[in-house]
Amino acid sequence: MNTELLKARQTKYVAYVTLYIVVALAVVTIANLLADRYDKSYDSTANKQYSLSDQTIKVVKGLKQDATITYFAQDSQFATAKNKLDMYANLSPKVHVVYVDPDKKPLVATQAGFKTLNTAIVQIGASKNEAKSLNEEDLTGAFIRDLKNTTRTVCFVTGSGEHQIDDSGRSGFSHLKELIGKDDYQGKSIELLQKAEVPADCTVVVVGGPRGDYQQPEVDAIKKFVEDGGRALFLLDPPLKIGTQEIGENGALTALLANWGITPNKDLILDFNPVGQMVGLGPQVPLVTRYESHAIVNEMKGTATGFPLSRSLDTKNGDKTSVAKLFDSSESSLSTAKLDSDRIDPSDPKNKKGPLTIAAAGTYTTGKDNSQGRFVVVGSSQWAANNFLGFNGNRDLALNAINWLSSDEDLISIRPKEPEDRKLSMTRAQVRWVGITSLFLIPLIVIGTGLSVWWRRR
Repeated sequence: MNTELLKARQTKYVAYVTLYIVVALAVVTIANLLADRYDKSYDSTANKQYSLSDQTIKVVKGLKQDATITYFAQDSQFATAKNKLDMYANLSPKVHVVYVDPDKKPLVATQAGFKTLNTAIVQIGASKNEAKSLNEEDLTGAFIRDLKNTTRTVCFVTGSGEHQIDDSGRSGFSHLKELIGKDDYQGKSIELLQKAEVPADCTVVVVGGPRGDYQQPEVDAIKKFVEDGGRALFLLDPPLKIGTQEIGENGALTALLANWGITPNKDLILDFNPVGQMVGLGPQVPLVTRYESHAIVNEMKGTATGFPLSRSLDTKNGDKTSVAKLFDSSESSLSTAKLDSDRIDPSDPKNKKGPLTIAAAGTYTTGKDNSQGRFVVVGSSQWAANNFLGFNGNRDLALNAINWLSSDEDLISIRPKEPEDRKLSMTRAQVRWVGITSLFLIPLIVIGTGLSVWWRRR
């Protein structure tokens, strides 16, 4: 009887073990199948450093035809690129990734247009463009160039002291030119003094902080361009007259903008928002954290932008124009009409209290089918200069404005973020406390716990 009972128990235990093994194998098998089919990951970094940006997701998921990314490198380098390229492939079944070692497949590399190692060529239909690196901006830029397959030119007006796109100094626009180039825009300088006519190849005209006054023929050329369906971005600083620094009032140009419904005021905005002071900005740099509802700024919620030396704008709709505010200064701001001194009294009753409009966008009804003029006015130009373009969301705002003006709304999004340097700063007392805790306190707790267990067992 005991023998039979023992055998029954053994049979039961064997059955249990067998069942557990089968269940474990089934779970492992299903988990591997799901992992192979659905490549999911979670990025816990604060700025989503290891995730693709909204712009990339929008572009890749919107593909209407197959896209092939051909990566050229030696076999040993394929693994380095796989993580990044697989992220693109996982966004859409239309994206295919091919790895080619030019030394082993020279004919394939030559036919594909291979030039240098560790580069990728993105081909969509008959169009193909090279991504010079595995940087997300370069890869997504190649997708955009394939999809647009057209030349779009941003023309920067020169001749009246504007920021120059070939100037790499603090006040230059060379970084802005480089930035728009990644979205497949060509940047070039134009002069309207010699020939008062906007060149036919200009997609967008930028008036970037002129220090001198525009002559009437120049203004008329810009007016005709926009009212015929062209697009223009105006960055106009307040007419300061401090020391040797003097900025013209540009009466003819501001009169044109006022006629369209955006009037630049002759004032200077001072922002006493404590948040701006916390990030190191003075009152002459209004900090913007809230935006109106518009395609240019809809994607910028929660992103701060800064605008050194800004003037306020008044807005209204015109006979043929529709105008919308983009953003205002904070409620802690004010504007002063005293522009000839750096000593400003915030309590002056003549000051205008905030919030004050800093930027606005408008459209012009041309009366022609599929033709609409567009214009954006910002009461500052320094925010787009080399020394300030990298501040928080400034670069996104600049690109979004260009995208909207050129009717590339599908490109408006937050761009890839640079890796964030998150250092842990501690005082000397905190460092000393960490040292005492790790070297003495924790070991003493472990030893005390061990002695307590030993004593109870005795």
